[in-house]
Amino acid sequence: MKPLQTALIGELIGTFLIVFFGCGCVATAITTEAQSGVFQVAIVWGIAVAIAIHCTAALSGAHLNPAVTIAATVWQGFNKGRVIPYIFAQMIGAFLAAAVVYAMFADAIHVFESTNQIVRGLAGSEASAAAFGEFFPNPGGKPLSEAAAIVSFGRALGIEIICTAVLVLIVFCVTDPNNNERPQGLAPAYIGLTVTLLISLVGPLTMACFNPARDLAPRLFSSLAGWGSLPFTANGNGWFVVYLMGPILGGLLGGGVHRFLLKVGYRA
Repeated sequence: MKPLQTALIGELIGTFLIVFFGCGCVATAITTEAQSGVFQVAIVWGIAVAIAIHCTAALSGAHLNPAVTIAATVWQGFNKGRVIPYIFAQMIGAFLAAAVVYAMFADAIHVFESTNQIVRGLAGSEASAAAFGEFFPNPGGKPLSEAAAIVSFGRALGIEIICTAVLVLIVFCVTDPNNNERPQGLAPAYIGLTVTLLISLVGPLTMACFNPARDLAPRLFSSLAGWGSLPFTANGNGWFVVYLMGPILGGLLGGGVHRFLLKVGYRA
């Protein structure tokens, strides 16, 4: 295990890369309509995850997600003393990435808001705030009042729990040394492709979080960048229940399935 300082650098940089590419792509989709479908956004997120893992796994194990860190602690014996520092580094990396994305797209976001008569910080400005934090249903560049009511609060929570469980289950499976069929050297690609598949599946419903750092830190940045309280009120307490607790519970569920249903079989 690498020294803590080295590991934290890996977690910070890896999470930065994921959010920089991912939120940058969302900002591009919202402000320029350059992407013409959910898959074009999903594949960017997936490639970003794979690249980030390749760059940082040797430093920190490339958790890059509080849900993974917590699940690894509960089910795989990850050092409890590193949990808070890891999550803090992940949050800092995501926050810095959001700041860089905003610096790059600030003018484009202003033009988008002006063209669509959006007043930042008021109801409806979730249409532009969605470049950073997440909302349900997916605003798709429009105010939530104009979005189709295709997902309820409870359903959004269930989606985030189930999909994060699937993600963490696959992460644990493809990195388990007892799994003789794990993809040697290709685990980052498999994890990235899993993210792509999941976003393609539920991105139109919840914007597909699966990672509390990816959501909370950019959401906080958007609040400080002029959206005020809106990122924390547009979905009620959904920012906490759906996008923080949902992925954490899902990660624990996925890790538990791996531990009790798959890992035992790998060792048999």
